[in-house]
Amino acid sequence: MSDGNSKVVADSLPFEQVFRFCPRCGHESETVGKIPFRCCECHFSFFFGPVAAVGGLVVNSRNELLLVRRAKDPGKGKWGLPGGFVDRGETVEDALAREVMEETSLVVSDAAFLMTGPNRYAYAGVTADVIDLFYTCNVEDDSQVVLQATELNHYQWCVPGANVLDNMAFDSNRTAVEFWMSRSK
Repeated sequence: MSDGNSKVVADSLPFEQVFRFCPRCGHESETVGKIPFRCCECHFSFFFGPVAAVGGLVVNSRNELLLVRRAKDPGKGKWGLPGGFVDRGETVEDALAREVMEETSLVVSDAAFLMTGPNRYAYAGVTADVIDLFYTCNVEDDSQVVLQATELNHYQWCVPGANVLDNMAFDSNRTAVEFWMSRSK
């Protein structure tokens, strides 16, 4: 099973495989793993749609990209982009600004939509499908990076080469970075 890194995650199951009981009436599913989940007792349906996440391709005045190294799983020790999940009731743009601020202490001054990409997020034995929305970002002061230590342990400004791209935490991040690099030439 892929976790977004094209590798097998033996102890992680897709969300629909762990959804064994109806959340409305508690009836045990007779068709675990089927999408959508449909309860034969109360007729509740759940579609397991992807959750939304954002990634910021923060660019400095030298046209270098800010990459951050993850301090915890998934992808511990690998490179990624500042970003994270969109909270309920939050716009994608607000989530982007919040996540960049939370993870790097940088204030987004403007952002432009770049692309979307599918992702799989394996955590605590469950894999969720994610749709990542990527934006190129300018920040107010790129000299003041302060990482959220519980999430990230290193950063670098660079034009990523193969050694960095081959060590990305998520395939979708790599795809977005490569797309940005192809447009930046």
